[in-house]
Amino acid sequence: MQENDRETAPRSGIGRRRAAARLDSNEEYRARRRDLIRAAALVFKEKGYEAATLHDVAERFGADRASLYYYVSGKQELFQEAIREEVEANLAELERILAGDDGPEEKLRLIIRRLVCSYEENYPHMYVYIQEDMRRVASDSSPWAKQMALATRRFESVTLALIQQVIEQEGFRSDVPPELAVNALFGMMNWTHRWFKPGNRLTAMEIMDTFWTIFIEGMRVERLHRPSRDE
Repeated sequence: MQENDRETAPRSGIGRRRAAARLDSNEEYRARRRDLIRAAALVFKEKGYEAATLHDVAERFGADRASLYYYVSGKQELFQEAIREEVEANLAELERILAGDDGPEEKLRLIIRRLVCSYEENYPHMYVYIQEDMRRVASDSSPWAKQMALATRRFESVTLALIQQVIEQEGFRSDVPPELAVNALFGMMNWTHRWFKPGNRLTAMEIMDTFWTIFIEGMRVERLHRPSRDE
């Protein structure tokens, strides 16, 4: 890593100013902080987290590097804040869907739709996380990493449980291990970080509909009993 991103500002006036601004922040401060986080996410996407510097972020944000510390403690906080709020919003939506009256297959579809659309609505924040840090969270003991790991496990466990429920209802084929089906779903979604950009030919909803069709066509029980052309 090219910069020391550990918190040092509390020993300085800027650290105290940042702490006070967090407590009494007005909408202008919050808006500028959101703009800074988005600028950082764009830089991380282009250069990668390790290669990006706070100087790069400051240039994209249109400010000098020192002024960034009024909003964040360093590069690591910029990255983590770019992810945390959307993950929390996705979890809240997950729980709302689970509390609804839809059947397990429809709940599964709604959850997948929420995740794919969040990639588009918050581009490139979520892709920064998938591309750079998801693989490292498991070995990180920080509070943020633990929060992210718990969120990932929650989504995976809910998806697994819903798939198992549909199998028990004989809606999905039972010869595909549910764990493998979960990996297939998340694999399709997460791999979009390599090629999807908002504004291109396909929207997130169109991508989600295609992925869902591929998944459903592979998992439906009736596919196992479909007669061949010679029958």
